[in-house]
Amino acid sequence: MIRQYQPLLKEFDLTYPQFVVLLSLYDQDNILLKELSKKTLFDSGTLTPLVQKLEAKAFLNRAAGDERMKKVVLTDKALALKERVVGLPNQMRCSMRMKDEDLNMLRQISKNLLEDL
Repeated sequence: MIRQYQPLLKEFDLTYPQFVVLLSLYDQDNILLKELSKKTLFDSGTLTPLVQKLEAKAFLNRAAGDERMKKVVLTDKALALKERVVGLPNQMRCSMRMKDEDLNMLRQISKNLLEDL
């Protein structure tokens, strides 16, 4: 599934994990790294390099402060791309030709697996 996203994400110079972080921030911006970790299910060892790379690509900024208490904020660049980036899952769904109920079942199974890890 991630491989299917790669051509769509290439236009934005994003990897799939970076895309997940952006989607989470589009849902709720200006949050602590700790909160972002809970939303994405990425541990801090995985999330910190992702945030650093997104910051280097000018998609987000980290507010000054204690490293553990830094807030992550989307940049104007990221906000300008929001509609297009948020629309990628729908583009993907259309290209997969899966029934909605099958896709929902796949999502639920994936979510359960991640929560059990």
